[in-house]
Amino acid sequence: MKIDVLTLFPAMFAGPLDESIIKRARLKGLLDLTIHDLRNWTHDRHRTVDDRPFGGGPGMLLKPEPLFEAVESLQREKTRVILFSPAGRKFDQSIARELAQQEDLLLITGHYEGFDERVRETLVDEEISIGDYVLTNGALPAMVVVDAVTRLLPGALGDDASSHDESFSDGLLEYPQYTRPAEFRRMKVPEILLSGNHAEIEKWRREQAKLRTIERRPDLL
Repeated sequence: MKIDVLTLFPAMFAGPLDESIIKRARLKGLLDLTIHDLRNWTHDRHRTVDDRPFGGGPGMLLKPEPLFEAVESLQREKTRVILFSPAGRKFDQSIARELAQQEDLLLITGHYEGFDERVRETLVDEEISIGDYVLTNGALPAMVVVDAVTRLLPGALGDDASSHDESFSDGLLEYPQYTRPAEFRRMKVPEILLSGNHAEIEKWRREQAKLRTIERRPDLL
């Protein structure tokens, strides 16, 4: 998969995307990730990317010129262009799976008060939000999406089954899990997990997943 990220803060991506699963996916050639500085598509000596909104109001808007030039120079035949915005679809595991099927993503991160509306109307395929809260810029949402999508790529995880047997994979929260020792500070692992009866263990896990979802995230049901 090819992912390009267009941002005003490329240095923010240096740590999180150079570690763990994402690092291994890049080394294996499963993920081709490139971070681009939006200011590289400006033409004035101040490298201006923003301006005041027509009609007045607080803050600054990202100008259309550098964004259009950047996207048009990076976009390929199968590129899906995604803009991070509070008005977008709320990101979840189903969208992560959807994006993981794409060959080529271009993620546009914002700053200031947002984007000139002509960017939204003409340049992007869809808008995504990672939640109902406000961040200082779109770098963190882009990292979240890159992480969630990368781990779904075949070969990215040590065991591909891990991505099919976890929270949200079937619409439920994941069941409780335990490891050794079987008893710790008088807290015991449920006997069913020590029984070796895989059919009963699977039934117990399914029931526990439903109970946990009802208790903690009934909205998922």
